[in-house]
Amino acid sequence: MIVSAVLIGIVVGVVVGSLGAGGGILSVPVLVYVLGRDPHQATGLSLIIVGLTAAVSLAMRGRGGDVAWRDGTLFALAGLGGTWAGSSLSPLVPSRALMLSFCALLAMVAACMVRSQLRASATPVDEAGASVRSRLSSGAPTAVRVVVLATLTGFLTGFFGVGGGFAIVPALHLALRYPMKRASATSLLVMVITAAFGLVSRALSGSLTLTPEVGAMVACFAGSSMLGGLAGARLTTRVSNRVLGLVFAALLVGVAISTLVATLA
Repeated sequence: MIVSAVLIGIVVGVVVGSLGAGGGILSVPVLVYVLGRDPHQATGLSLIIVGLTAAVSLAMRGRGGDVAWRDGTLFALAGLGGTWAGSSLSPLVPSRALMLSFCALLAMVAACMVRSQLRASATPVDEAGASVRSRLSSGAPTAVRVVVLATLTGFLTGFFGVGGGFAIVPALHLALRYPMKRASATSLLVMVITAAFGLVSRALSGSLTLTPEVGAMVACFAGSSMLGGLAGARLTTRVSNRVLGLVFAALLVGVAISTLVATLA
């Protein structure tokens, strides 16, 4: 179990560190189906693993100036209300319809991501990053736009019961016009804040318990995932915004297909 946790943790970390998403979508199924944890326990443990991984990845990505600290913090806080609303509405929808809707949403977002990357003009100035940051600072999205978009993203997160990265990155990239590197880096900040809120909530309600065995497994999973997160964060400096966007779209397609197969089966 420990070996599996370490190996899988590295993969999860690389995905989180490079794409700013995929942590909950990947870690929860692994904790349940590979490491034998109860689904309710797995969601709490995933918050620890993904939160720590996002934190170390954020520290490295922040050095490159890609993180929109103000907008990311506002996005995370504004999304909490939407998450509550989505969580309240979700039980009213049949499980099968919920999962099929989730697959359709992922496929639609993936198509938009691919279209965006294929139409983008990857100029040398954009790759250098200076011109991009200059444009963002002069035409930064208003607080109202960020709050509205964050509320909608939070609603989708709560409604479908999955990690928010799958919606945060496309929202920042497609709606707010952030380059992929900036969108994925800012998503890490949102993930850290939301994971912290989630852990505090579970701790206060007494639903988060760790036995020595589970604690050792989580420590190994989180430790290797953090190392993977550092590697993933470093990897983003060697790829273009376009490649990063296409890889993210591929992740969405993979999750959509696997979820569709599981739902229909």
